[in-house]
Amino acid sequence: MQLFTYSGARFSPYGDEERPGTAEGLDEAGNWPAPRATTRLDARVALPGSKSLTNRELVLSALADGPSLLRRPLHSRDSMLMIEALRSLGVVIDEVDGDGTYGHDLRITPPAELSGSTSIDCGLAGTVMRFLPPVAALALGPVAFDGDEGARRRPMRTTIDSLRALGVEVNDDGRGALPFSLWGTGTVRGGEIAIDASASSQFVSGLLLAAARFDEGLVLRHTGAHLPSMPHIEMTIATLAARGVRVESPEPGVWVVAPTPIAGSSVDIEPDLSNAAPFLVGAVIAGGTVAVEGWPEATTQVGADLATLLPRFGASVRRDGTRLVVDGGAGLLGGLRVPGIQLDLSTGGELAPALVALAALADGPSEITGIGHLRGHETDRLAALATEINNLGGAVTELDDGLAIDPRPLHGGMWKAYDDHRMATAGAIIGLAVDGVLVDDIGSTSKTLPQFPTLWHALLDQTAPSP
Repeated sequence: MQLFTYSGARFSPYGDEERPGTAEGLDEAGNWPAPRATTRLDARVALPGSKSLTNRELVLSALADGPSLLRRPLHSRDSMLMIEALRSLGVVIDEVDGDGTYGHDLRITPPAELSGSTSIDCGLAGTVMRFLPPVAALALGPVAFDGDEGARRRPMRTTIDSLRALGVEVNDDGRGALPFSLWGTGTVRGGEIAIDASASSQFVSGLLLAAARFDEGLVLRHTGAHLPSMPHIEMTIATLAARGVRVESPEPGVWVVAPTPIAGSSVDIEPDLSNAAPFLVGAVIAGGTVAVEGWPEATTQVGADLATLLPRFGASVRRDGTRLVVDGGAGLLGGLRVPGIQLDLSTGGELAPALVALAALADGPSEITGIGHLRGHETDRLAALATEINNLGGAVTELDDGLAIDPRPLHGGMWKAYDDHRMATAGAIIGLAVDGVLVDDIGSTSKTLPQFPTLWHALLDQTAPSP
């Protein structure tokens, strides 16, 4: 069993033509032929750092009262967009030598005062478009926000309305979406506000990350009927606590942050456990084992739920030292009976594309619910998954809050990624079991895992001896 990692080239956030992976292994039309599994796996994979943790720690480092060091951070489009945005606000971010496989460590030195009179490219990164407006409001001067065409369709009204409730001047021409601009005065009053964060937990996290720097702190109340992805809010609260900021929650849906200094810190970034999903699902489809290195014993990442979710699809899961090992036995391709399941993914919606792809290859029907908010992600993931699986012969129906999957024999064909990294990897998963699947934009994986095409091919090169 060979450990496979990939150091990769330095990545720029600007321009699709610079996406790693787009120039290798493509057909003449620029599509990526998804490799099919032909034998059981015996693979170890080491993944780059968590995007969610990297971008939270970058924001907190920019607002801290001293320098910080991020060890083994993610280097991807989303993290580079965050870095460039913070630099435009006057934050000094230097690459320094580290011991990580996937790039340099980052030393962050916050300025005495954040500077405005700049524009921020959000790309398609929800963490940039939702986390940075409250930070930019603490700068002095105007700050304009815009992003990719797809970013202009993502919900932003809650962020815009919350800033206005905090006394920040925002101009969005009534769109409630990108592009918009705000006028920073160097301070934010803070106080008590109410928001509806039903569309994304990032609305809550974005406010909590900056709240300790508000003059009056923040009392934040969620007014919606439901709140998706609570683990991401818990992640935000944990990162704040590690830097000396206490977030109290006197009742569900209410968070209180007092004005508090944010400490500089040295932080080790965990591997991205959600990016592990396609690789671990691969063991269920192809059979054999896939081990992910550096799996934390305790974490706030929703990807940790894979350890309890994959056994419901017939796999066995165990820890081996610092690794999480998924054993798919003979695998779906070797005769493993993969049952359909009823699954509520309201706390881990980012795992849905990988699990929906697996369910489309199962033996019985499945319903995956609690994921209605995925309609507002990089694309409408519910519509996209249903469309692409059905175009390959499947039978997926959209529900109010999820998808119903009735497995059918699938055939090859084009799989559209919709500029969405998790749609691209879902196509790769289908391709493990189906000949002739072509992903139209594998380069979209550069959003959180630029090395995906190389790691995926390497996964299939690490095979077990024939039984």
